[in-house]
Amino acid sequence: MTSFSLPSALERALPTATYRIQLQPEFPFAAAEAAVPRLAALGVSHLHLSPVLEAVPGSTHGYDVTDPGRVRGELGGEEGLRALAATARAHGLGLVLDLVPNHMAASPRHNRALREVLREGPESPYARWFDIDWAAGDGRMLLPVLPARLPEVRDRLRVADGVLVLDGQEFPLRAGTEELPLDELLDAQWYRLAWWRLARTELNYRRFFTISDLIGVRVEDPEVFAATHAKVLELVADGVVDGLRIDHPDGLADPEGYLERLAEATGGRCWTVVEKILTGTEPLPASWPVAGTTGYDALRYVDGLFTDPVGADELADVYREFAGRAGDRGGYWAATARRAAYKVVTHELASETAALTRLAERICAADPALRDHAPWALHTAIRELLVRVPVYRTYRTGGEHFLTTEAARGAKAAFAVPEEATAVDVVRDLALGTAHGDGPEHRAFRARFAQTSSALRAKSVEDTAFYRYTPLLSANEVGGDPGRPAVTPDEFHAFCARLARDWPGTGTVLTTHDTKRSADVRAGIAVLSQCPQRWAELLEEVAGVPAPDPHLAWTAWQTAFGFGAPDAARLGPAVLKSVREAGLHTSWTEPDPAYERAVTEFVAAGPGRIPLRTASEAAFGLEPHIRAQVLGAALVQLTMPGVPELYQNTEREYRALVDPDNRAPYAPGPDDDKTALVRAALGLRRTHPEYFGPAGHYTALPATGPTAPHCLAFTRADRVLTAVTRLSLRLAEAGGWQDTALALPDGRWLDVLDGVREFSGGAQTPVKLAELFESRPVALLVRP
Repeated sequence: MTSFSLPSALERALPTATYRIQLQPEFPFAAAEAAVPRLAALGVSHLHLSPVLEAVPGSTHGYDVTDPGRVRGELGGEEGLRALAATARAHGLGLVLDLVPNHMAASPRHNRALREVLREGPESPYARWFDIDWAAGDGRMLLPVLPARLPEVRDRLRVADGVLVLDGQEFPLRAGTEELPLDELLDAQWYRLAWWRLARTELNYRRFFTISDLIGVRVEDPEVFAATHAKVLELVADGVVDGLRIDHPDGLADPEGYLERLAEATGGRCWTVVEKILTGTEPLPASWPVAGTTGYDALRYVDGLFTDPVGADELADVYREFAGRAGDRGGYWAATARRAAYKVVTHELASETAALTRLAERICAADPALRDHAPWALHTAIRELLVRVPVYRTYRTGGEHFLTTEAARGAKAAFAVPEEATAVDVVRDLALGTAHGDGPEHRAFRARFAQTSSALRAKSVEDTAFYRYTPLLSANEVGGDPGRPAVTPDEFHAFCARLARDWPGTGTVLTTHDTKRSADVRAGIAVLSQCPQRWAELLEEVAGVPAPDPHLAWTAWQTAFGFGAPDAARLGPAVLKSVREAGLHTSWTEPDPAYERAVTEFVAAGPGRIPLRTASEAAFGLEPHIRAQVLGAALVQLTMPGVPELYQNTEREYRALVDPDNRAPYAPGPDDDKTALVRAALGLRRTHPEYFGPAGHYTALPATGPTAPHCLAFTRADRVLTAVTRLSLRLAEAGGWQDTALALPDGRWLDVLDGVREFSGGAQTPVKLAELFESRPVALLVRP
């Protein structure tokens, strides 16, 4: 594999570590500026800021951009951002921005560009900004924003100050229509106001996943790219910004083309990583001009390293017996994921599959060789192929490795007549671009199929199946594989060797603003893979608290165990979100109030009240092993190949649940043993960046002895040595380290974590692991 090579100037400016700050009106640029001295002292090289461009007022995340040409006023505006950059620079820190190229807020009141499109229609100069299928809406754009059917809210609509108003929402009026009677006025607009439920089937603009409040942006158009990126590029050129995190590149029509244009526009001066979710061993496209991913692939490998494969299988058996779920409704991973994919593609993404069908119909109608494929057959072929794409999406090249002939055979099984099943071949060829031409509609189909594929994967796996199949919740993280949650040391070493060789500047993470559970919560849960029967016994201890159903009980108690403390105010919303996302008893769009009330009452009476981690000696005895997981994962991430990112507050114990719980403003707290480890590792990275950068090669170090698999060790540049304890509970059950030893490379090695101990290297005098890990379950050594 040959990956994109870092320009020499960028290699010199490669971050040693980044620190993610969630900006919001409660924590603006000025607050981040005040935190700079503390964060600089921690040892990071760059602050990573959540989106900073103008967004919907009050937004706590900033991904609902309304004006890409302005820095957000609620955060302090451009003056505040530049002041933050200056203070950061004075303390030796750079800035990395989270850039959102795929979508903007679909708010006519706040999004000026969209407002002009709604006022002027397809002839507006801004119409090219957005993916709108005007023909599908009979020349109008559907706006699914009404709380009920139009006749039910008609009397609340009024015209005021030249706009149409409903309950605080404002819609522009087409010139010359202001004086028309209301019904005529509504019919005369370039948009159609509609009940929000129509978005699922009638929407005629591309959105972000299934969120109709976010409209897709056509950055593949050079003029749109220039207009939407001018401000960010100015900040880069002025030295305010040093790096970019590209949000959801899979939503773009041509991710590679976009990244090439961005690299050209920045002159290669920016460290750029992409929020690309890789599945299994899927590689990042080698031709992309980026430093790597934002790090979910690293998260999966680190978490898997601290998961016991045998115990995870045993735990899955206990779960199936306890939860009693049907195989495709949470009983088995593959069947659950496939059923969830069918659900999402036929319901939540119905309008997207309908748009693809219309495109396929037009292509077939225009090509004599493709005629007489019925619309239903094309629609079926599209659906059956989409659910069989095993990754988020295909790209310009290599798509045949994922949208395979085997997938096509499986798709054809949905047809009773073989001749009608040939529609599958047509759709596959169009999706891959391997036949039938390369006109504008062919390219549009190829892009929209890939965009829909990524939305399907995200919604069906991350947001549905992860909440239905829950034997070990620590594995249900973005990029993870709940069906195979464990990673062997050899697999981890191979992964790190690939990163060091191909993507040395990639990002690595353990916690983000999007993780469903913070790393420390996941560590607490992952320990259960080492003691499945002990977990079953703990569930028996709390069986007296009645739950609405056993699956919910399992999920809620395991969440509470990982969280570590009873807190109904935080656990309740997270558990309620999990049952809504699962969509089996209630959902966001079809809620069951009685069931949701039962869920809330159960959490308040059980997981939100009973301190499960300290309720029994059996549970309390797991605390040292949870600590070993927390420290081990942290040290591995901070020293493995790549640029480690610390999410805000994770330099110390940080227990957070799914958003919005994990997006609270940054708040410094007391240091702990994790903080000491983080400071030591970051200090080493800052002092000796050459040990960890592109020249800092990675070498696995095998331990020898009866419990050798419980030690993971490696060196960077032959100067830094990381050693951590794996599966410490199983280790204790096996009698501890005994005579297991680790041969250090030749030379003198100093313990960075205590600054006192010293070890001698050499194959003839291996270090006993009982000695190396005498004070803590991890070790960080440096050769002076």
